[in-house]
Amino acid sequence: MAVAENVRQLPQFYNSLTPRHGVVTLFGYGIQVRVDRGHLLLEDGIGADRCYVRFPRVGHGLKRLVVIGSDGMVSLAALRWLADQDAAFVMLERDGKVLATTGPVSSSDSKLRRAQALAHSSGAALRITRELISQKLAGQEQLARHKLLDDATADKIAQFRTEIPAAETIATIRLIEAQAALAYWSAFRTLPINFPKNDLRCVPAHWRSFGTRISPLTGSPRLAANPPNAILNYLYAMLESEARLAAAALGLDPGLGVLHVDAGNRDSLALDLLEPARPQVDAYLLDWITRQPLKREWFFEQRDGNCRLMGPFAVRLSETAAIWRRAIAPIAEWVAQALWNSHHKSSKPVQSVPTPLTQRRRSEGRGNNFKVRTGSTPRQAKICEVCGAEGVKNRYCRSCAVEVSRETMAQVALLGHAKPKSKKTKAHISKTLSEHAVANSWWDPSSLPGWLNEECYLQRIQPRLKTIKVRVISETMHVSRPYAAHARAGRRRPHPRHWQALAELVGVTANEC
Repeated sequence: MAVAENVRQLPQFYNSLTPRHGVVTLFGYGIQVRVDRGHLLLEDGIGADRCYVRFPRVGHGLKRLVVIGSDGMVSLAALRWLADQDAAFVMLERDGKVLATTGPVSSSDSKLRRAQALAHSSGAALRITRELISQKLAGQEQLARHKLLDDATADKIAQFRTEIPAAETIATIRLIEAQAALAYWSAFRTLPINFPKNDLRCVPAHWRSFGTRISPLTGSPRLAANPPNAILNYLYAMLESEARLAAAALGLDPGLGVLHVDAGNRDSLALDLLEPARPQVDAYLLDWITRQPLKREWFFEQRDGNCRLMGPFAVRLSETAAIWRRAIAPIAEWVAQALWNSHHKSSKPVQSVPTPLTQRRRSEGRGNNFKVRTGSTPRQAKICEVCGAEGVKNRYCRSCAVEVSRETMAQVALLGHAKPKSKKTKAHISKTLSEHAVANSWWDPSSLPGWLNEECYLQRIQPRLKTIKVRVISETMHVSRPYAAHARAGRRRPHPRHWQALAELVGVTANEC
């Protein structure tokens, strides 16, 4: 489906080839990744919005090169350049599918891989599955209790978690996980999704709430039908790519899983490793959509209703790769150690598996207490809730804040008028109106100078009232300040008995009329 003409693929100020948090994301048509004279050359963009960059071998700061789509060229020399620099290459689709990953790979340990292959017969698969799903349900319980503020759902998940230690088969654990997931995602169903006020006319109705995690297009999470689920699919793809890289770096086979059954079109172990980290992704999305709105131009809808991410927005999500790398690292190392322990004979001392992802053994060898580094989450620019302008400090940009304040004051005024008044207030209002009625009836029109007529008031006096404070006008006419404000703005015309006092206040004389 073609993108609307008023939606730019790339903002003029944006350069996707600038490393952010060690991640560079390429998208568009005619992507090029090659090496020239020892430099890594990158090129991406759409039409006239093309970006070019050269990275030297030293000081580049590149940790992940993410390519979105499949239109372009990547040379073998470029893959070798990335491998030499310990940088990973990840190829994704916008619908959350991982197409390819390459990265630093450790030498294969045959004993570890043999233990991985025999995990189901040795009982290690059941022990690992129990731990992974227990961590996952613990994270989901905390999120439901502290972020969604849904104690009922959190208690259900906690109850399911207590059944895991007694589960004797992996199939039973899968069933428990499925039941907990049903309760967990039901808490998200009515979560509102906000968009800027000016975008609402272009937003489909089913985009304005989280809805179900299951897509109506496929009967599974694939091919999301609304923005929040499309974001989740893409972030899960980032998490899966990091899980693949972590497994390969530890010498494990990403395709031999313990919880997920073997399949020809997926890496089952990578899917196992990401299970405990899924609640962290959910929390990241929840914090985002509850604090600020999403922009309509970040998404596009295909003819079948599939919601996809626009390129610049996918670049932003790719910048979170470092977060998921740190989340997966301790999980992958624990699984590798558990597999090694299951294969090692009990008569010999247990050897520790290397920990290149977290550097745990090196830290403990120096006498330090190891602590997993969480790192900071990339901050998203605040968005105006009316026009969608980015980079605002508060909820609205300067131009929209004035209009919002005016509407708010009007609503407050209506509430003030609609509020039931006490007997004392009613008596005061009645007395004031009576006094003004008596003053108007006793006023003699002949006391007004001949030059001070209606035309003089409208053309000379009223325009100058805008330079006078409301308090002064109120004291001059002996009226309330709201009425004085209306007179100052020209929304009310005072009784002619006030014109002479107002003329003296603003300095209008007979020579001017």
